[in-house]
Amino acid sequence: MLSLNELWFILVAVLFIGFFFLEGFDFGIGMSTRFLAKNDMERRVLINSIGPFWDANEVWLLTAGGAMFAAFPNWYATMFSGYYTPLVVLLLALIARGVAFEFRGKVGSEKWKSTWDAAIFLGSLLPPFLLGVVFAGLMKGLPIDGDMEMKAGLFDMVNVYTLVGGITVVVLCLVHGLLFASLRTTGSLRERARKLAHKMLIPLAVLFVLFGVLTYFQTDVFQVRGLVLGLVGLLGVIAFVLGGWFIFKQKDGWAFGMTGTMIALSIAAVFIGLFPRVMVSSISETFSLTIQNASSGPYSLKVMTIVSLTLLPFVLGYQIWSYFVFHKRVHEKEHLEY
Repeated sequence: MLSLNELWFILVAVLFIGFFFLEGFDFGIGMSTRFLAKNDMERRVLINSIGPFWDANEVWLLTAGGAMFAAFPNWYATMFSGYYTPLVVLLLALIARGVAFEFRGKVGSEKWKSTWDAAIFLGSLLPPFLLGVVFAGLMKGLPIDGDMEMKAGLFDMVNVYTLVGGITVVVLCLVHGLLFASLRTTGSLRERARKLAHKMLIPLAVLFVLFGVLTYFQTDVFQVRGLVLGLVGLLGVIAFVLGGWFIFKQKDGWAFGMTGTMIALSIAAVFIGLFPRVMVSSISETFSLTIQNASSGPYSLKVMTIVSLTLLPFVLGYQIWSYFVFHKRVHEKEHLEY
């Protein structure tokens, strides 16, 4: 039977999986506005394709952070203080992107629009990159001492391994977003999105292989959970191959489902490799944060579990309903808000 510590570790993992799956295509759409759209009308179509969803999708990140704070306060304190600068940049990027969505259509000036379009692009590029760097760092190990304080320098956080992790997440989100565009748009824009997604599969495959090899040599996750991670990797390969096949066959919904599966498996692999740790110490394994020494007390976890399981069905029901209501494609001839 699962302990409450294990349950909340799984819940945090699920929240991050939900965030990357849902916000991942938002990031991909935001990045694609820079080079996929040929004119302002197509750019507005792309932005409107995520208009009803992007703000609700970001809530998954806030909820994941809140769950970490409540269930694993030592994890939250160590990670958020140690990664203070990149997480502040992440927050500012998300704020800039959200403001840009609302402001870019308020003035007809081209300079005004191009400024906010740049904010949308950077606000969609930086968050997945920074989160990829952070999650790769959690697996590689960081200088955490016996007082649970992370005293990391620049090259502890930014190195070849974490940079490859960040770039891999960016490209994966881009492909995910392009396939979402193929689901939500029409005409030549839809065709170009599908073709570009197909072209990006080779770079994505190279990045996945490179990151996997680096993970094997620079972390201990395969030594700790090698059999399970091997199975997850096999499922990821199957999802990747099927995704390419569905793109070729122009089955956009199934292809989008496969990239979503790859995202879910990738984030799951991070948490599986860490368990029962939540942060690996590069100083000494005894200083690593675990689901035991980083967690709240049993009573707090019990109350949180009751409240969360009570409210979760309503939250999920609302989000499913919103996707059902706004499931139709966005056409250029329709009134466009942004």
